[in-house]
Amino acid sequence: MILFTLAWRNLWRNKRRTLITAASVFFAVLLAIVMRSFQEGTYEKMIENVVSFYSGYAQIHKTGYWDDQSLDNSFEVNPAFTQTLENQPLVADAVPRLESFALASSGEISEGCLLIGTDPGPEDALTHLSGMITRGRYFEPGAQGVMVAEGLSEKLHLGVNDTLVLISQGYQGVTSAGKYVITGLVKFGSPELNDRMVYLPLPEARKFYGAPDRVTSFALSIDDPHQVPQLLQSLKTSFTSEEYEVMGWKDLMPELVQLIEADRAGGILMMAILYTIIGFGMFGTVLMMTAERQYEMGVMTAIGMKKSRLAAIITIETIMISMIGVVAGAIGSLPVVVYFHQNPIYLGDKMAEAYAEFGMEAVFPMAISPQIFFSQALVVFIFAWLVSIYPAWKIMHLNPIKAMHS
Repeated sequence: MILFTLAWRNLWRNKRRTLITAASVFFAVLLAIVMRSFQEGTYEKMIENVVSFYSGYAQIHKTGYWDDQSLDNSFEVNPAFTQTLENQPLVADAVPRLESFALASSGEISEGCLLIGTDPGPEDALTHLSGMITRGRYFEPGAQGVMVAEGLSEKLHLGVNDTLVLISQGYQGVTSAGKYVITGLVKFGSPELNDRMVYLPLPEARKFYGAPDRVTSFALSIDDPHQVPQLLQSLKTSFTSEEYEVMGWKDLMPELVQLIEADRAGGILMMAILYTIIGFGMFGTVLMMTAERQYEMGVMTAIGMKKSRLAAIITIETIMISMIGVVAGAIGSLPVVVYFHQNPIYLGDKMAEAYAEFGMEAVFPMAISPQIFFSQALVVFIFAWLVSIYPAWKIMHLNPIKAMHS
């Protein structure tokens, strides 16, 4: 305890030096936390936009469907499955889908399309599909028409209230064909989706494909994205892998994961440079402090203080200065992070329109995560410990006579 008391008193013998060092740590921690919070908040918003665009945070398929996405790998929704899914407290919405490829035609023009049979209510809750309608209307109860992506409708020269002919291979190889009135046109930001998507109410899709009570997948949404791992674990426990496969958004969209990881690595590199600069600043301060206190250290060792105890005091001083800067930096950054978490940065109307073309919002919030604060504190303490090695080494090799004459 006496070592900590001595170290604390020594800090304030030279207040300017202590405050300058603590201030450098303060600004480093403040900037690092704000950078990391902004970066992680951007990732969370990007993930939210992408998964709510189509896939959901998790999906349930029949085992083998993801490798061979055919109707023969669909599964029947029985009461036991429905009850098990309803017993999942983390699931906010569950969207049943029956999807496959079909040939869409009008007159002599034909185009390939992705035909998705879905439950209109849960689908809109997950993907907000009704907000993408540019002409016509969203599915009404008992609807029997289709909604077609704008790009596909232009290729087929069709509009609202026109008739679309669909031909495909149904369940177990049967031939599927039907004519449907276009009730609405949907605009997607992605050109690929805008050129091939067709939506049909789930009961009509089952009739079309000859697959009563069957679905190819359930897309699931969750209120708290941080609980996705718990949701996946619960689903995998409830649904046996022999019959069903449960996939999270990371498995469904590996390209997005790679994009985020690459960008995160760039951010970590920038912070490494920042902390390296601060580390050298701390080392310069410790170097100056060690040189200034040569006489004092010589006297202390000459009157009998063990070098190991003196080295411990200097190490504690360095860590205390870092702790002051870390705590102040964390407290100072908290209001900034909370404010921009609740009031995300908005890029303006023109940028918003550009982002909307790709189904994303032009807002950038900050993430509030204890891990961000803890990780920055840990990095600073590691630097403080490394910097304290020099004065400790200097003391252990100190010659008291030379030190007192320096």
